[in-house]
Amino acid sequence: MSDFDHREPGRGRLAHSRVPMTGRDPGERERVSTPLELLFDLTFVVAVGTAASRFAEMVAEGHAGQAVTAFVLAMFAISVAWISYSWFASAFGTDDWLYRVLTMITMIGVVVFSLGIPAMFHSVEEGDHLELRVIVLGYVVMRVGMVLQWWRAAKESPEYRRVGMANIRWIVVIQLGWVALAFSHLSLAVVFPCFVLLGAMELVLPVLAQGRAGGTPWHPHHVAERYSLFAIITLGEGVVGTVASSGDLLGGADGTEWTWNAVAVVVAGVGLTFGMWWVYFSTPFGDILVHRRQRGYLFGYGHIPLFAGIAGAGAGLHVAGLSLEHHAKIGHVAVVLALALPVGLYLLTVYLLHTLLLSAADRFHLLLIACTLAMLALAVLLAAAEVPVAVCLLVVMLAPFVTVVGYETIGHRHQRRMLDALRGARD
Repeated sequence: MSDFDHREPGRGRLAHSRVPMTGRDPGERERVSTPLELLFDLTFVVAVGTAASRFAEMVAEGHAGQAVTAFVLAMFAISVAWISYSWFASAFGTDDWLYRVLTMITMIGVVVFSLGIPAMFHSVEEGDHLELRVIVLGYVVMRVGMVLQWWRAAKESPEYRRVGMANIRWIVVIQLGWVALAFSHLSLAVVFPCFVLLGAMELVLPVLAQGRAGGTPWHPHHVAERYSLFAIITLGEGVVGTVASSGDLLGGADGTEWTWNAVAVVVAGVGLTFGMWWVYFSTPFGDILVHRRQRGYLFGYGHIPLFAGIAGAGAGLHVAGLSLEHHAKIGHVAVVLALALPVGLYLLTVYLLHTLLLSAADRFHLLLIACTLAMLALAVLLAAAEVPVAVCLLVVMLAPFVTVVGYETIGHRHQRRMLDALRGARD
């Protein structure tokens, strides 16, 4: 347990009285996610779920280009918001009453942000403008909470005053840019380049404010655990997609008879979600970050396409269900691609993060990647050959298990040698 868990409130003091925000010990033993952090993550379930659902509906309607655009914008905004809080919490979380109140303010912002996602998707589908006002309003509320958190850290921790004030300055500057963009009613031809510019500034904000990953006392294992928990939450969209896909596929007058399509969707959805989970937890990100602390930025923001791939896979399952229920206006190939592409993005991102974080390539990975892509391509080819969509889903389900089998048989030994070399280089 941390020092913050041993506070003995004196007479007349609150149970969660103020604690100086001087920065956590990055080597603290048994550092785990707090109940507050877990509660905070739950607010993002709504945001991810809304984005995935709208994405699936737009793809099923035949608006794949607009759906991908809106989904990328939404997942980028969701990920950046979650990342900014989680890294601060790892470095400065005190869990006193003020910290909890400011976290609640940030959570309110997340909920407001989520309420604006449908309008943003609709505006992209219509194509005349980009509706960001409610989303940006939610971001303003979130950023008010984060600015106050950084101001407190800067005030109470002289060692990190420069970092804290730099974060405040850049957060305010970038947020003013988002407000101007959202309420200016510019054409899409102008809005999208501005969005890209402001998005790039969001990505480089830690570099502008801290200069490097070691600018704050974040905890390697705590950060890795936070990301793994968020990955699990996002994987939950796969389960949601499975339920959404199979519910109306049950036969019989009372909907209690299992059809072949319902069985296939359930097996494919749960199997795919399980396989993606197994792949993610095959890499000991916490152990790697202990020895590669300078790669914290790469780890943190490199997860954005990974999270998008996971949520996209859940949406792809939903698209498959809509197709099997004859509620989709797209062909079988497009249906299978809606699932295969995000799964491929997810798996390739895992391999890329593994390689870059360890600074070591493994030729065995090339074989696994080739077999994985072949499995996904096979599913698409089967769909083109008019093989039933249910069968194609089962083929897609096998893609992550190429990595699972490879890791369990050979890859784990290769990984162990890489980690031993990493430890030896540091020693």
